[in-house]
Amino acid sequence: MRSLLFVPADSEKKLAKGSESGADALILDLEDSVAAERKPAAREGALAYLKAHASHTPRPRLIVRVNALDTGLIDADLDAVVAGRPDAILLPKAEGGPSVIHLDAKLTAREAVHGLPDGAISIIALATETAAALFLCGTYRDSSARLTGITWGAEDLSAELGAETNRDATGHFTSPYMLARNLSLAAAASAHVQAIDTVYADFRDMQGLRREAEDARRDGFTAKMAIHPAQVPVINEVFTPSAQEIEKARAVVDAFAADPASGVVAIGGVMYDRPHLRRAERLLARIKPA
Repeated sequence: MRSLLFVPADSEKKLAKGSESGADALILDLEDSVAAERKPAAREGALAYLKAHASHTPRPRLIVRVNALDTGLIDADLDAVVAGRPDAILLPKAEGGPSVIHLDAKLTAREAVHGLPDGAISIIALATETAAALFLCGTYRDSSARLTGITWGAEDLSAELGAETNRDATGHFTSPYMLARNLSLAAAASAHVQAIDTVYADFRDMQGLRREAEDARRDGFTAKMAIHPAQVPVINEVFTPSAQEIEKARAVVDAFAADPASGVVAIGGVMYDRPHLRRAERLLARIKPA
């Protein structure tokens, strides 16, 4: 996945636009974009959309963002949507491995009820929305085989910290949120799952979106969430490896394959070691069909 587009699950119009956006994944949202009185309608909308589209080929991955574990709403969310067999659940306000284990248990029970294979539904953790969560980013590793991605968020965290803003005058995140970003990146690397960058809220500022996406890609993120369909083409472009990058990665992999006992290979007068090989293998893995 390169792009993950949030779509309120209670809006048929926005769901339809999301389907046409070109996003690699749609996040059917039951949480922040849905008012409390609209939660039941959102659950119905998400289930209807899943049932209508889950069997389509090809299609974007279908992910449901449920409400947080401590809201008292997540059980109703899961009761509604597991029957539609979403590809993954996005867990907001996750607080480390224990929260993933908790969600795993809830999914296991509901998969059994609906006759789904154990582990059919993956988990993506939204790992930095509370202050406590920052101290638990190192606990995701080996928490659950369902865990396939870790992402982060700044809006809920800034509210909890009492910040006036989470970005400076140039549009860059201030230091507390860069810490959250970097911890989520390290958490994903430690857990061997995909690192997914957060949203860029100003959907009219494509230059700012591109800059932030390129910075994320440079540092190790391989995807970014979007809040508007117009952001999807930019995100897809930035996170699609170029032909030159693919060619270079293949050359590194081929050079080590030709000399598997070597710790270092030379290509065009440049030396490449085993970390370069791992980086090349990860890049090539991203371009394989899902």
